[in-house]
Amino acid sequence: MPWKEVSIMDQRKEFVMLASKEGANVRELCRRYGISPTTAYKWLGRFSGEGEAGLGNHSRRPLNSPLCTVETLEARILEAREAHPCWGARKLKRWVEKRDAAVLPSSSTIHAILKRNGKINAVASAAHQAWQRFEHPHPNDLWQMDFKGHFATGAGHCHPLTVLDDHSRYVLCLGALGEERAAPTQQRLIQTFRRYGLPWRMTMDNGAPWGDPERYTRFELWLMRLGIKVSHSRPYHPQTQGKDERFHRTLKAEVLQGQAFRDLAHAQQKFDEWLPVYNRERPHEALGMNTPTTRYKSSARAYMEQLPELEYGSGDIVRKVQGKGELSYKGKLYVLGKAFSGYPVALRKTRSDDSLEVYFGVHLVASISLKESSITIEKGRKN
Repeated sequence: MPWKEVSIMDQRKEFVMLASKEGANVRELCRRYGISPTTAYKWLGRFSGEGEAGLGNHSRRPLNSPLCTVETLEARILEAREAHPCWGARKLKRWVEKRDAAVLPSSSTIHAILKRNGKINAVASAAHQAWQRFEHPHPNDLWQMDFKGHFATGAGHCHPLTVLDDHSRYVLCLGALGEERAAPTQQRLIQTFRRYGLPWRMTMDNGAPWGDPERYTRFELWLMRLGIKVSHSRPYHPQTQGKDERFHRTLKAEVLQGQAFRDLAHAQQKFDEWLPVYNRERPHEALGMNTPTTRYKSSARAYMEQLPELEYGSGDIVRKVQGKGELSYKGKLYVLGKAFSGYPVALRKTRSDDSLEVYFGVHLVASISLKESSITIEKGRKN
């Protein structure tokens, strides 16, 4: 969609960030952002020559004065803390240095300034822990998706939908949804896919609207038809969604806590105002105090407006799944699941003469034991 006036600077910043990455397809990004190549190269040129200041309409503020005195330094640190009350000394140091082109004293000195001015909560500081987590080696290898616990608004409830890139911690979607149902979730994901492209894999928990520990859902099959591998965290083990869970804590502390929202539109407005700060300004300790935007690159796999047909090889045994989710083989019915109703699936022989594997497109979804006349649903949980 075209750029919106209310967030044009954020849109420009995100576009030039993605378009400046090595190997970026600028014309594909123009299509995703709804702008012309002429406009794109204008902003890329200004960004190259002037940095972020060049993305405005040349109404630039004067540069900040150097932090040359103790009083000026302390005032600037407190000003930064006022703007970001949940950030600690290390984040504030990195943020101020980047914005003011100045070299600040150590984080311990900044911490002392905050403590001296009553800006440190001892209980919150003690509770803070840094975790070392596994991460995938490239952007878009894996996206984590989840709903943040809902909260009340003046007009009902908001269920924040979050989608985060595992490698970079870049948050691709922060949506204020009114319910945890497949249809609105799918519509918000389509917007995300149109903007950033498709990941290779997505992981989510076993809750609504996407999860069922034993059976596939239509929502999962839609992702699989797009060429996205779907996996789920183990029941009662939210740590396998650790990066997204950690983002939820930040969202609560920096946006939700102590705030009142009139309705979903108001919540979405606040989300949209804050998310660029998280992605492009807030230093991330797990990234060596860099920001997620420094590590994210949009996917080369564009979203397909028309889902591809399910195709199988000449050696496959193809069966159309019936209305109640059954497929037939040699006079016997095997229940694959209602989500597959109406779809063709492929049966493939294995090395064992008494078993078959069931494929939905390129995805293994079940195995059949001919000896026992039984079917086992195969759902990956590995992260």
